[in-house]
Amino acid sequence: MSDMKITGVGTGQGIPQIKPAGSENANGFEELMQEAIGKLSQVQTDAETAVKELASGGDPSQAILAMEKADMNFQLMVEVRNKLISAYQQIMNMQV
Repeated sequence: MSDMKITGVGTGQGIPQIKPAGSENANGFEELMQEAIGKLSQVQTDAETAVKELASGGDPSQAILAMEKADMNFQLMVEVRNKLISAYQQIMNMQV
């Protein structure tokens, strides 16, 4: 039989490292939500501007497009809120 040399496990170069919750991305979710709310606010402002331009003789298709975009973004944020509330309720109902 030949002798086998067993060495220690390497640093796991191919394995992604998981960072703990207290690392630099601890506020990542909050920042993500703030960015999404900011974008939603900007889309709504753009829709209001398009409607004002329509009232002064602007292009109706631009106003309709801006309003639909704002509506879709708002519906998306409502669904995200609903999912967050559902997740929170599930966590609160867990038995420890």
